[in-house]
Amino acid sequence: MTVLAIESSCDETAAAIYGDCGLLANDVASQLAAHAAFGGVVPELASRMHVEAVWYTVRAALADAGLGLDAVDAVAVTHGPGLVGSLLVGLCAAKGLCWRAGKPLVGVNHLEGHIYSNFIEDPVPEFPLVTLIVSGGHSDLMLMRGHGDYDVLGRARDDAAGEAFDKVARRMGLPYPGGPVLDKLAEQGDPKAFALPRARLAGELEFSFSGLKTALVRVVEQLGDQAEARLPDLCASFRAAVVDILVEKTLLAVERHGVRHVAVCGGVAANAGLRRSMEAACADAGLTLSIPPLRYCTDNAAMIACAGYHRLRGGGSSTLTLDVASNLPLLDAEAWRAEVATPW
Repeated sequence: MTVLAIESSCDETAAAIYGDCGLLANDVASQLAAHAAFGGVVPELASRMHVEAVWYTVRAALADAGLGLDAVDAVAVTHGPGLVGSLLVGLCAAKGLCWRAGKPLVGVNHLEGHIYSNFIEDPVPEFPLVTLIVSGGHSDLMLMRGHGDYDVLGRARDDAAGEAFDKVARRMGLPYPGGPVLDKLAEQGDPKAFALPRARLAGELEFSFSGLKTALVRVVEQLGDQAEARLPDLCASFRAAVVDILVEKTLLAVERHGVRHVAVCGGVAANAGLRRSMEAACADAGLTLSIPPLRYCTDNAAMIACAGYHRLRGGGSSTLTLDVASNLPLLDAEAWRAEVATPW
């Protein structure tokens, strides 16, 4: 079985091919330079650039894999969550390919794709596991008992971790994209330089970073002209406060549900501080940890292809009436089995 996938949920146009033999192709057309001039993603610009890049990217993936469209068994595509215009470009392209070649369509949740970034290469995680999804729009803890079998344990009540990183970076005048720049500066600073709060929410498995963000902004305002000279310490202190809570909540979820495997995924999984702290905490607790290589942390189609492959093997295909959903939730096990599983 071989699956071609398209990912266009935000500002990366990506296509990949994954099958029984693993990942065969993974191509990404980045829009980073175009959006950097505006300090963030411009939805209309993103949509137009997806239109320009999607067919080129699909052809590149097929060429890299040495396959024609007739050789793939299905086309997977991200249909949410994400920017509506961007999602529509990818979904329409996928539907066109399915109609032309008579292939099944497999709709994939973008968050599920991030989870499957840990399944692209060996060794793959072992079930059951607790997975932490950390990205610009999401900070979610999930219990995963098997493929497509999820229970939501906790989510962000306000700002997600990646969103907090980006907002704080913008407030400190760091260039776009702010999160990675903040992470690099934090490597040079003292994480104990500033005493910033941790929102623990009385033992709950949910996250809140808005108060921490506000506290950092106040420190920056108090420092005034001295803030620029203290940027490494500010970044290190803020990163430590975010990472402490992410690690603490993940280990609490593991303890409550008696699992021995942890998986971390999403754009913030590329954060050096989080990777280091989670590795140390899991090693101390005798847990097995899965974190994808950096190339699979940010948006890519390899993770969508892998998720689509496992969905297809589980009988989960979609009809050509599938629509995009900008706020698509990650479904629990019962809903996953019932979702648009109509045979082609």
